[in-house]
Amino acid sequence: MAVPDAKLAGEELKTLTAVPHIAGSKEDHDTAVYVAEKFKAAGLDTAIVPYKAWLNLPKEIRITATDANGKVLMTGPTREHVEGDPFDEDPRVVTAFNGSSPSGDVTAEVVYANYGRPEDFKKLDDLGISVKGKIVIVRYGGNFRGVKVYIAQERGAAGVIIYSDPADDGYFRGDMYPKGAYRPETGVQRGAVQYLFKYPGDASTPGIASTPDLPESRRLNPATAASMPQIPSTPISYHDASPILEALAGPAVPHEWQGALPFTYHAGPGGVKVHMVLKQDYAYRDIWDVVGKIPGTDWPDDWVVAGNHRDAWVYGAVDPNSGTAAMLESVHGIGELLKTGWKPKRTIVFCSWDAEEEGLIGSTEWAEDNAERLSHAVAYFNTDVGVAGPNFDASAVPSLKDFVREVTKEVPSPKGGNVYDQWKKSEAASGSRRRSTSDYTSQGTSNHNAEQNTEVEIGDLGSGSDYTPFIQHLGVPSTDIGSSGPYGVYHSVFDNYNWFIKNADPTFVYEQQQARVFGLEVLHMADTDVLPYDYVTYGKEITEYLDTAKKKADESNVSGLDFAPALTAAQHFTAAAEAVHKKQQSIPGNPAELNTQLREVEGDLLSSAGLPKRPWFKHTIYAPGEYTGYAAVVIPGVNEAIDAKDSARGAAQLAVLTEAINRAASTLETAAK
Repeated sequence: MAVPDAKLAGEELKTLTAVPHIAGSKEDHDTAVYVAEKFKAAGLDTAIVPYKAWLNLPKEIRITATDANGKVLMTGPTREHVEGDPFDEDPRVVTAFNGSSPSGDVTAEVVYANYGRPEDFKKLDDLGISVKGKIVIVRYGGNFRGVKVYIAQERGAAGVIIYSDPADDGYFRGDMYPKGAYRPETGVQRGAVQYLFKYPGDASTPGIASTPDLPESRRLNPATAASMPQIPSTPISYHDASPILEALAGPAVPHEWQGALPFTYHAGPGGVKVHMVLKQDYAYRDIWDVVGKIPGTDWPDDWVVAGNHRDAWVYGAVDPNSGTAAMLESVHGIGELLKTGWKPKRTIVFCSWDAEEEGLIGSTEWAEDNAERLSHAVAYFNTDVGVAGPNFDASAVPSLKDFVREVTKEVPSPKGGNVYDQWKKSEAASGSRRRSTSDYTSQGTSNHNAEQNTEVEIGDLGSGSDYTPFIQHLGVPSTDIGSSGPYGVYHSVFDNYNWFIKNADPTFVYEQQQARVFGLEVLHMADTDVLPYDYVTYGKEITEYLDTAKKKADESNVSGLDFAPALTAAQHFTAAAEAVHKKQQSIPGNPAELNTQLREVEGDLLSSAGLPKRPWFKHTIYAPGEYTGYAAVVIPGVNEAIDAKDSARGAAQLAVLTEAINRAASTLETAAK
C-alpha cells in the first residue's frame, strides 16, 4: 500500500505515451521492452512473448461528398488538429481508420441510421428506407462499432461511415479540448470493426494460438473468416460528417435521432453522394506480449493472472496506458515485498497485452496458448482505462463482486475515506444505478433485492477488453476495474499526456489509487487460504436471469420453452452455495480440495459446443451480445433464441444451460460435504 507512487506513475505514463505506438510498430515494441525492464527490476521472471496476427494499416483513406449537382461539399478526412496541443503534429500519427475493414472503392447515396442499432434499422424499414447499395452513416454510441457494420452488411449496405456526434462526446457535453475534456471538431474515434461477438483474436486462428511458427496450413483464410467484415467502413470527425448530414434529403429524422449539429437531420437518401476510397495494407505482423511471473510456494499451478493492454491507436494516455502505469506501480509494490523475503502462495502472472485495440489479439492468443495451464487459474484481473477521471467502477463475475467491494474498502481515496465510500457517493450522485435485467442485456445487475440499496452495483462482463478470453472462452473467474470522468477524446490523437494532466488526473493520485486496488486484488487472491468466491450471489443472479427470460418469452409469444428444470437447477445451485459459504467461513485444515472444487464451478458453466453460430464463446451465463458487442447478454443462448423467436433453438439452449447449472450445483454439493 505504501509503495505505489503517484509521481512515478506519472513518469511511467509520460514515457509510455511519448510517441504514437500502434500495435506491430517499432514504437510498440519499444514499449514492450520498457515494460519488460520494469517487470525484471521488480524481480519477476519476465519474457517478451511474440505472436503473428493479421493486421491492417491504411495506405489511403479518401472521402469525397458531392451534392445533386455534382458540387463538392467535402473532401476528407481532415487532419486532427487543435491549436495548443503539443502532440497532434507527430508524423507517426496514423490516419484514422477502422481495424479489420476491407479495402473498397464505393460511390453511393447516403442513409443516416442514427446509432446503427437493430431498432434504428427497423425504424428505417418503417419509414420505407432501404440501405441496400447505400453508404450508411451512423454515429458512435449505443453499441459496438463492429455491430453497426455487421447489421449494415446483413442489410446489403455498400459501406459504412462512423462519426462522433457532438451530442455524445463533443461541445454539447462541455468545453472542447484544449479548453475542456470533450472532443474537438476534428477529433476522430478510430477502432476495430472485427466481429468480436463471433470470436476475438487473430482472425485466422480461432481457438488456437497464432504463434510465429504456426504453419500457414493451420490458418483460415482471413479474407473469408467469420470475424472479418465484408463491407468497407471508416471513421470521420463531425467536422467532416457535418456537410454530408446537412445535405441529406429524405424525411426529417425521429426526434431522438437528432444530434447536436446546428441543422435538422434527415434520413436520406438523396441530396448527397459519397465516394469512399479505402486502401488497406494487410499483412501478418508481429505483436509482443510481456509476461512476468512470480512462482507460488504452496499452490504453484494455481495462477493469479493480472493484465492490461499496452498498444494504442495513437498515444493512448487514458486508453490504455493509464492502466499500464497503474499496473507498473502494482508490480513495483510487489517487487518491494519480494525484497523482504515474502513469496506468494499461488503463482502471480502479470501481463502487458499487445494488439488489444485490433481485436483483443494479444490476450486471446496467449490465453489460447496457455489454455491447459489456465484451467487451474483462480482469477484473471483486468484493467484497461485505468484513469479517465475520479469515479471508480468495476465489472466482475458474480462470485467476485463482493471480493472487489472488500478490496476497495481497504484503499484510501484521494477524496477522503476509502475508495468504496467514494464509489458509493459517485454512483448515488450520478443516479447511475445500472439497468435491471428486465431488458436482459445486462451492464451490471448484481446483488438485487435486499442488497440493492445498500451496496454499489458491479457490472457484468460483456466484451471489449482483455478479460474476454479468460472468462468467456476458458471460464477463469474475472474482474475489470477502472475509473471514469468526462472523457471525450477516446481513440483520438487527443488522448495524450497533455489531455491527461489537464483533465483526468493532474497529480496522478488516482493512478496511485488504481495501483493499490489492482495490487491488492492480486495479493489477496494469491495468498488467501480459502478462495473467496461468492456462489450465493451467483445463484441468485442466475435465478433472476431465468425469471426475466421466462417473462420475456411469454411477452414475445415464444412458446414451447419450459423453464422449470433450469429454475430447479438454479435453486439447487443456490442451496448448495449457501452450504459451501458456511464451510468457506470455517476454514478447514487443508483447503486444497475445497479450493479445487470451488474453482471447478465456473468451468462447469461452460458448454463444450459453445453458443449457436459462435462456438468460441463457451460460457452459458455471459457473452457479448451479437447485436450489442460490448454489453453482456445474460444466459445468451436462451435470450438470443427468444429474440429470434426460435422456439426450437430456445428449447435446445435451455437444455444446455440446465445441464451446466446442474453440473455446477453438483460440484458445490460435493464441496459442501
